[in-house]
Amino acid sequence: MYPADATGTPTPLSSLDDLVEQGTATEKPEKVFMGHNLGFRSFLMSMPLRDFFEMSAVSSDPGNDPSLVSQRKLDPAHAQKLAVYILKGLVQASIHRRGDIEKKQVPAEWLRLQDVVGKQPYMTLQPIVVNIRECSPAGSNLRGHRMLTTDNETAAFKVFLSQRHVLWVVDGQHRRKAMEYVFDFLEQVRTTGKYPKKGGLVGAGEDSITTDGAALWEECFNVARAFCTIAVEVHLGLSVEQERQLFHDLNRLGKKVETSLALQFDSSNPVNLFIKERLISDLGLKVAEKDQKDWHKDTGDLSRKDVVAINAILFLNKTNINGATPAVVSPRVDVAYRFWEAVSAIPGIDEDQAREKTVAAQPVVLKALAKLAFDFGFSSRRADNADDLLEILLNGITDLDFRHDNPMWRYFELAPDQREAALPGLGAYLATTDGSTNRDIGGFQGGFMRFGAKHNDIYPILGDMIRWKLALPNRHAQAE
Repeated sequence: MYPADATGTPTPLSSLDDLVEQGTATEKPEKVFMGHNLGFRSFLMSMPLRDFFEMSAVSSDPGNDPSLVSQRKLDPAHAQKLAVYILKGLVQASIHRRGDIEKKQVPAEWLRLQDVVGKQPYMTLQPIVVNIRECSPAGSNLRGHRMLTTDNETAAFKVFLSQRHVLWVVDGQHRRKAMEYVFDFLEQVRTTGKYPKKGGLVGAGEDSITTDGAALWEECFNVARAFCTIAVEVHLGLSVEQERQLFHDLNRLGKKVETSLALQFDSSNPVNLFIKERLISDLGLKVAEKDQKDWHKDTGDLSRKDVVAINAILFLNKTNINGATPAVVSPRVDVAYRFWEAVSAIPGIDEDQAREKTVAAQPVVLKALAKLAFDFGFSSRRADNADDLLEILLNGITDLDFRHDNPMWRYFELAPDQREAALPGLGAYLATTDGSTNRDIGGFQGGFMRFGAKHNDIYPILGDMIRWKLALPNRHAQAE
């Protein structure tokens, strides 16, 4: 067998050394679209996920020569999140192929597992940028030929890549690592018939794999090998210095999407979906994309980032909604909706100048209430009577005094004798085991109680005040 020249015409080999150099024995044809990105030759190709993973490598992998490294350090946690996203896509692709393409009935277990991993309106992986180091600049020594249409026009090019033509990832190392996590997961569930006990990609509560479940994971394995593809932008013969420049330009020159806009567009996270479908659409919660700093111009809208932060505490007891799964969120939706119904009934909270009318319009107060709802509704350390305590909280929210002149908010500004006279017993609820907790929760000026910006320090204290007012258990006494 002879290699071909640029036109596809076979040419004889002069020696075995030429065979090794050409890599003909292991060459694989790839259909590509040739281009000149800002004048530099590159090409685009689409290939199955599994093929890309096997043909690619990352120059930050341990053991590589440091002088060849052109990547940042891998973040395994970020790769894990991407792995869940990819698995979600493979499940969606398997269901699509079975139902829409093959016109077969989709097993109910497949749809249930799709709810477990999560679904969204649309999914895709952005193109991965790679460089073939083992070729001449611009790929002048790569073998290939033109592919023509019936009208003798160029349709694409066919380029022959051998095993030595590694696709070195310039932008996309976390996507590639995520693929590895997914393939490891699929290999384990296919060979053992069990879900991993730790570090798995399927939500908690999935203990055994049914026959239909096993069929789904087998189908996911198959679609990753043939049906699901990734777009790859291939640069040719770049030096390490050029790779590093390309990495910088791809990751530093783009403008980061504003958080509020990203949250507005995202329908994949189950907490974000709850906000859109239940709070905004069903309850009519008024959400603004930006916070209004001027209280007098306040329209009663909550900023989207604040709504997300409050729900992160309510559902997850976290500062963000990253990593939220349907398995965790779905069972908590009814209680969360009741919480927001109670909040929406607070007098003045959604009116013009809301923050002048009620301190509850300040997000830090809602975070305090959300934390209490989590503690009594979802915490793994709930008391035996937690359901009763949750009812007291939800029913008592509208009875709380959220006026600015309520002395409870100004506890730390009062003299010791004033505290006990006006707020007897509150001091025990605000006790601390160390002196590190920030007690500067804000100030009362001009008739308004303005809480500070350090929400993570302040909302637990406000929560303790609300516990005292509603005669809920003192968390400090519980800790002792």
